[in-house]
Amino acid sequence: MPFLGQDWRSPGGYWVKSEDGWKRFQFYRDDDEEESSSDRRQLEIGQLQEESQESRIIGEDCEVIVKKRKKDHFNNNTRTQYFCQEKWIYVHKGSTRERHGYCTLGEAFNRLDFSSAIQDIRRFNYVVKLLQLIANSQLTSLSGAAQKNYFNILEKIVRKVLEDQQNPRLIKNLLQDLGSALCILIREVGRCVLVGNVNIWVCRMETILNWQHQLNNLQITRQMNKGATLSDLPLHMQNSILYKFSDGLDIVSLGQVTSTLHMLSEDRHLWKKLCQYHFAETQFCRHLILTENGCVDWKLMYFTLQKYCPEKEQYGDALQFCRHCSILFWKDYHLALLFKDTGHPCTANNPESCSTPVSPQHFIDLFKF
Repeated sequence: MPFLGQDWRSPGGYWVKSEDGWKRFQFYRDDDEEESSSDRRQLEIGQLQEESQESRIIGEDCEVIVKKRKKDHFNNNTRTQYFCQEKWIYVHKGSTRERHGYCTLGEAFNRLDFSSAIQDIRRFNYVVKLLQLIANSQLTSLSGAAQKNYFNILEKIVRKVLEDQQNPRLIKNLLQDLGSALCILIREVGRCVLVGNVNIWVCRMETILNWQHQLNNLQITRQMNKGATLSDLPLHMQNSILYKFSDGLDIVSLGQVTSTLHMLSEDRHLWKKLCQYHFAETQFCRHLILTENGCVDWKLMYFTLQKYCPEKEQYGDALQFCRHCSILFWKDYHLALLFKDTGHPCTANNPESCSTPVSPQHFIDLFKF
């Protein structure tokens, strides 16, 4: 490759590759040099200049492409979630010699693999509840990249619900809380900390309204299966399935399918078990509701207690927190059984005893400083 000198005192020198190696090209010809040789060298100079300029342009283009790729990778400018091989994050609340600063909620939200978690039926409710809590109280704590990641994951959730037609009520509640929070933030712009341009938030609000319209017009298609259905099961098996439900609205919805399921869904003992699962006995005394016969109306008590008392949270899978390493991580139970993989680089002698499940509210509390 030719070398062009940068010395301002002279036009510099061109180096030409020959059989004997690189030789410096002389601009001034000798008196005995023939004119044809001079023309040939002038032609070589022109070619070298063109090659040098072309190489410089290609080098600049490559540098621009590399910078753009790095920017897309680290600033999450693509529509995919922030890519990170390590699906765990170290939670530190102070500065040390090894680590400066502290971990933020937005950083944890970017690092943990929530895009893959929503595809797992055991983690779906957990992620939805976490998004709902962030929408209610921590939306202004998210950075610009975390906001983009938040709405990208929300878009994937809405698309998933529209495709498989499962859990639409959970997403409707999430969008309702998020829309209310955005209305307050947009109305009070200038008096509260709102990261990003207000026009971006207005566009996001319009997107939320569009999603709500799509979910409200969602028509559940009837599954045409030739196999056995829930109604074909024996009566005691249908009753056992109802006792596995932890949400009263799901029991009411299932009771609207057939008359047999409606009869089973009105069982007093079923609603009593549901109340005892979610609420304490001291709460029963405060909101005791009796029927005309003097018996306790457990179904009405459940929906009454639901308004005043928080229900017991139940998730198929949740984030784990290692007390020894102070690391948040998703635990893959299949890898844990096959390869004894803990999901993070734990240095404890017994990693299983150091990890505890983290509720969505506890997840947010870890980043309140």
